[in-house]
Amino acid sequence: MATAANPTRDDFEALLNEQLGDAADGGFEGRVVKGTITAIENGFAVIDVGLKSEGRIDLKEFMRGEDEHGLSVGDEVEVFVDRVENADGEAMLSRDRARREAAWDKLESEFGEGKRVEGRIFGRVKGGFTVDLDGAVAFLPGSQVDIRPVRDVTPLMDVPQPFQILKMDRRRGNIVVSRRAVLEETRAEQRSELIDKLTENQVIDGVVKNITDYGAFVDLGGIDGLLHVTDMSYKRVNHPSEMIEIGQTVTVQIIRINEDTQRISLGMKQLESDPWDGVAAKYPVGMKLSGQVTNITEYGAFVEIEPGIEGLVHVSEMSWTKKNVHPGKIVSTSQEVEVMVLEVDSEKRRISLGLKQAQRNPWEEFAEKHPVGAKVEGEVKNATEFGLFIGLDGDVDGMVHMSDIAWGISGEDALALHRKGEQVEAVVLDVDIEKERISLGMKQLEKGAPTEAGASGALRKNQVVTVTVLEVRDGGLEVQVGEDGATGFIKRSDLGRDRDEQRPDRFQVGQKLDAMVIGFDRSKKPNFSVKARQIAEEKEAVAQFGSSDSGASLGDILGEALKKKGE
Repeated sequence: MATAANPTRDDFEALLNEQLGDAADGGFEGRVVKGTITAIENGFAVIDVGLKSEGRIDLKEFMRGEDEHGLSVGDEVEVFVDRVENADGEAMLSRDRARREAAWDKLESEFGEGKRVEGRIFGRVKGGFTVDLDGAVAFLPGSQVDIRPVRDVTPLMDVPQPFQILKMDRRRGNIVVSRRAVLEETRAEQRSELIDKLTENQVIDGVVKNITDYGAFVDLGGIDGLLHVTDMSYKRVNHPSEMIEIGQTVTVQIIRINEDTQRISLGMKQLESDPWDGVAAKYPVGMKLSGQVTNITEYGAFVEIEPGIEGLVHVSEMSWTKKNVHPGKIVSTSQEVEVMVLEVDSEKRRISLGLKQAQRNPWEEFAEKHPVGAKVEGEVKNATEFGLFIGLDGDVDGMVHMSDIAWGISGEDALALHRKGEQVEAVVLDVDIEKERISLGMKQLEKGAPTEAGASGALRKNQVVTVTVLEVRDGGLEVQVGEDGATGFIKRSDLGRDRDEQRPDRFQVGQKLDAMVIGFDRSKKPNFSVKARQIAEEKEAVAQFGSSDSGASLGDILGEALKKKGE
């Protein structure tokens, strides 16, 4: 019979089961337990965890980057039980697994609380790096190493530093961490502290960190601000590199701080005097001045008249003669030009300039050099359905209307006699400077054409002459005085007093008739009227025979007048 001093085999098993729980039937496996080092031999630590047999663990598993394991017999350590007993009857133990399990427990707790964890980058793998989180191995993607791409990661290797766990899966043994998230969070904290110390309109020194097409980023001591290209100078800046360079220390003014986005806008020109102050008084309307073309667009060209002051020459104000032409064909960038101030708007910072106004009006010059009646020569630039356009001196064009091309033929036939590129002679009939029009005549240079002397001497207004019909038209008759006299026109309404008499088709080419000169057109060509002659003869008859006491009727008077004229 067993006693307390001499326990039986069954009692010993009962005590063991009570101490180890389910260890006796395999429940001890897969757990982290505490054990005692009983011996250190042949590179192994012999550890007793209270099982039937002891286990052995390679001393390398106890070393953490040091040559010495630092263990002694009797030390208590935590180990992981892989198997209670192997084929040799030994317990299969692991220090690394114990550390990993402990690390996972801790990491899951910290991940749930959103805490940062400490680790060391110790290796490279495809797409990133491996990180030791106190026994658990995590993956650090290359994009999560730093805020900006890092060319050399060597200085970061094997250095204890904080990481943020992005995700973890214990079943699969996956942990993904980020160093960048920690840096961004730290930077955001520092940024908030720095922004609290900054105020709008504050003047501060900074170092140019980066340059882009639209501006530059300036380091203000741990926080960046954007210096936009339009705020670098009052004058036109095509690219920020014209003004600053990377690493340069610049003095800037804080224009605006966006508390929501924590973005800071900077300016340099705000520290300079504004050239637009008093610009209206300095550049009054009508003033002529010189400037340099800085930019050319489809709608005009910008001209800098002083540093920081640019005006726009609209395409419509660029040339007197070149219409619908791209500004780049009239001026070029960096060209020095003379302009005139047309309008100044100080509030909108706009100055309208004129390029053509600084030059003499070519139509004024032409009118001075070629008065009405002057003979000119030029090239037929274009032929239209109503006349010819002739290129003249001063880069201006004159027009010969189809009725002024030739005598004795229709306008359509006269147009057919000339072609583009032909050199012709003409006479100036009229110059309208405001409408920019020059009227020319070619038939006035033909032999036998009416001249000013002929119009005022040989023919005079109200003179009755005999004319010969040259051409019958729907609108009237083309007639000529004598055989080689002046040619003129009788309108349809001037062919007679009665409507039946106002039909051009009752006349024939070569037919002679009497008509009165009623005036001259701008080319000194006479205009005739049969109707006016009839009315004049009637008035003459009334004046000659119509006394107040004769008692004769108007018919008698006219009959007597016609009879006498026949004698």
